[in-house]
Amino acid sequence: MNRFISLLFFILIACQSPEKGNPSLQSGGYYADIQGGKVWFGVMGEGDATPLLCLHGGPGGTSKSFLSLAELSRERPVILMDQLGSGLSSYHEDSTLLTVENFVEQVKAVKETLNLKEFYLMGHSWGTALALEYYSKYPDGVKGIVFNSPYFSTATWIKDTDILVSTLPDSIQEAIYFAETNYEFESQSYKDAMDVFFKNFLVRKDEAEWPTLSYQLIDPKYDSVEVKSNSYIYNYMWGPSEFSPTGTLLNYENIDALKGIKVPVLFTTGEYDEARPETVELFTKMVPDASFIEIPNAGHGSTRDNQPAYLKAHRDFTNRIDAEDSKD
Repeated sequence: MNRFISLLFFILIACQSPEKGNPSLQSGGYYADIQGGKVWFGVMGEGDATPLLCLHGGPGGTSKSFLSLAELSRERPVILMDQLGSGLSSYHEDSTLLTVENFVEQVKAVKETLNLKEFYLMGHSWGTALALEYYSKYPDGVKGIVFNSPYFSTATWIKDTDILVSTLPDSIQEAIYFAETNYEFESQSYKDAMDVFFKNFLVRKDEAEWPTLSYQLIDPKYDSVEVKSNSYIYNYMWGPSEFSPTGTLLNYENIDALKGIKVPVLFTTGEYDEARPETVELFTKMVPDASFIEIPNAGHGSTRDNQPAYLKAHRDFTNRIDAEDSKD
């Protein structure tokens, strides 16, 4: 029955004529077939307002944090997708699939499966690199972009995390230096150092204070679903920690692509984010039509540290562009 409902959903989407703009989306979880398996995506909210398509971080993370955007789904559909290998998508440890180009095609598959004519594109952390790569190759239909806690260059990321590490106690710095010099990333001292870095610059609120997020917001059938990240993908593409890249993204660099963006852009980052506000402001100046918002009292996980400010930034940005378009 569920497979029949999903098929009917996509038949109805396909029957929409291009002149009518976006199809009227229905809340639920679905799959798109791609090379290597199936990419899961969920639609939160309903209607034909311009949706927000969200790209999670990692690589190897999941879309779960974007459930915090449920309040926005009262105004427009919010589309979550789990990149291949993690979350509710097909699990794999196939390194041949772990290319930036492959991730871009996954986003394209979701866009085409939903037959979207226009949409807002939003990425967080690694998801911002993916959003920029997608827009650079497939700009048609992208109405605006939100870069949350952006990553466009490993060299820049290392420079920023080095600055942040230098503010930590000497014993923590020494543990990091020793592990990186000797490639001993499984030592307890290194794990303890990661915990200190996490608490200062990733999510500053205690876990007990994090917003409660459930995929039931998309569909009641997900009441007990277990959503897992993929540490193999993270380690293969990035490395053992946020501040020790050793993987295939070690030499990743795509900052100059920002200059080619021709749609409105919003940059956000947390006050204490590892994507440092000073750096993100420099990114903002590279885009012709861009604005910057610093999320106060927040680290990299601004959805957990300051959800109200995070939601307001997204709502104001998308509503402003919608309002400007309605005047044309």
